[in-house]
Amino acid sequence: MENNEKRNERNEKERPKRSFNFYWIYGIIILVILAINLFQVGGSMTKIDPSAYQSMLENGDVRRIVVVNDQTVKVFIKEDRLQKEPHRDRIKGSTISGPNIQGPHYWFNAGSSNAAKDELREDARKYDVPFEYETQDNWGREILNWVLFFGIMIAIWMFVMRRMGGGGGPGGQIFNIGKSRAQVFEGGKSTNVTFNDVAGLAEAKEELQEIVDFLKNPKKYTDLGAKIPKGALLVGPPGTGKTLLAKAIAGEANVPFFSLSGSDFVEMFVGVGASRVRDLFKQAKEKAPAIIFIDEIDAIGRARGRSASMGANDERENTLNQLLTEMDGFGTNSGVIILGATNRADVLDRALMRAGRFDRQIFVDMPDLNERKEILKVHLKPLKLDTSGIDVDFLAKQTPGFSGADIANICNEAALIAARRKKQKVERQDFLDAVDRVIGGLEKKNKIITAEEKQAIAYHEAGHATVSWLVEHASPLEKVTKQAYAMVTLYGLNEKLGNISYYDSSGQNEYSFGKPYSEETARTIDEEVSKIVEGQYGRAKEILVENKDKLTELATKLLEKEVIFKEDLTKIFGKRSWRSEEDETSSPEMHTNNGNEADAPDEVTEERPGGEEVA
Repeated sequence: MENNEKRNERNEKERPKRSFNFYWIYGIIILVILAINLFQVGGSMTKIDPSAYQSMLENGDVRRIVVVNDQTVKVFIKEDRLQKEPHRDRIKGSTISGPNIQGPHYWFNAGSSNAAKDELREDARKYDVPFEYETQDNWGREILNWVLFFGIMIAIWMFVMRRMGGGGGPGGQIFNIGKSRAQVFEGGKSTNVTFNDVAGLAEAKEELQEIVDFLKNPKKYTDLGAKIPKGALLVGPPGTGKTLLAKAIAGEANVPFFSLSGSDFVEMFVGVGASRVRDLFKQAKEKAPAIIFIDEIDAIGRARGRSASMGANDERENTLNQLLTEMDGFGTNSGVIILGATNRADVLDRALMRAGRFDRQIFVDMPDLNERKEILKVHLKPLKLDTSGIDVDFLAKQTPGFSGADIANICNEAALIAARRKKQKVERQDFLDAVDRVIGGLEKKNKIITAEEKQAIAYHEAGHATVSWLVEHASPLEKVTKQAYAMVTLYGLNEKLGNISYYDSSGQNEYSFGKPYSEETARTIDEEVSKIVEGQYGRAKEILVENKDKLTELATKLLEKEVIFKEDLTKIFGKRSWRSEEDETSSPEMHTNNGNEADAPDEVTEERPGGEEVA
């Protein structure tokens, strides 16, 4: 496998060189013409004031004058006076020769009033100077002005449309607004990401590798009569690696890869979204076999049929209709595989989810303990570590419920913390502080916690750890209200309501004002949820009262050490009589929250169901 440097060098060599744009020549020519016509208003003439003209008349320098179009007065000077002051210095050029001897030499505006014209005529008659009228039709200047006006208007219009279309590139020009805006990876261009760069997600990688393998070796499958799935939908919480998997496919596949977001189809103009869908599939079919990846597909794939007041949008639905037709319509679509990614599969239109469009739904879940180890190994590689104190198993146990993006963020935060402390290597404590930073937020060092507040926090956290340690199924600590409602309304675990689920898996009632059950049933649900919550609260109190001495010992140790671990719980409560699923959720993290927000421990124990560090 080539490394990143070789790939970058190859991409630079294969990148086409930009050709010279001849429009620059046209622009220079236009600027020259404008300069000639606009800046040389008087040609070889010099502009003067009417008072200077009056002095020339009195001195006998004027040979004749010509009034052009009743406004501009051209002044001709006698040849024997040109070499004398002030004409010699005032007229352009130190030597009067050639055509400039004949003139005109000066000009000024006479004004449009009849009185000014009569005064000019009388002065000319008084000093015996020939006086003439002349009419000039400057069609060239008029045409140039109109061309310049319309040219500026067209340039402004194209600039506005270019901005509205999203800048340069495909779809950015006024005539390309309906074109696809997908980024294409082909001909050596790659994302520089392969499946080797994706840690964990073994099942998802296996299914996607099969798609890549089919594109590389289709005969192996077609000989058995198999057909490759037309589409695969990556579904999972944010940060679990859906887009990263798509980048790996683009890096692995030797076929054109079209990458874009669902929002790239959205435009203010009617019909643009559907036009971009048609153009996208047209390009993909021309380059088949090819892969199309649409990230955040819920931007255009939301369920149809709602009224405008409930979130419906005709333009978005038209775009979705076109996408459905292109994915599996009347026409053939062989050789084009569709990949989609979303964390909101419940709101997608059912027609988009059916077999024949997205044949496979690949769930990308939060990583388990072993997967977190693999992810950590990937993100720890570029860091300069103090290997004597850092254990990957230990770090993996500190991050239950974390996504791949969260783990990457913790590794980066640990490096930043180490650099801030002017360390040469990243140490174990830097990672623990990074976990606290990501979960609980920035530590408030200037916040003073009294001894009574600190003791209350210690007993609060010790209570969490005690219940979690002594109850087999209490870890992760219950998001009580949410879980209780799920037990009653979704899973049918309540005797009074029976085996009825009130969950709409299609997402069609997401914007509905009504509930899928009566008010009487809603009252019963609230009552049953309250019984569950209050009952478990009473159970927790009984456990804490029965183990008050051990709870006090744990809280005292927490006050003393501020951070305690699994071994401390084992010494106080003894070993458990059962084994947890991964032996990683045995107890939640707990600390006295030195300087952090007082409510942060609740969030910590809720989001981090367990780990080696428990306090």
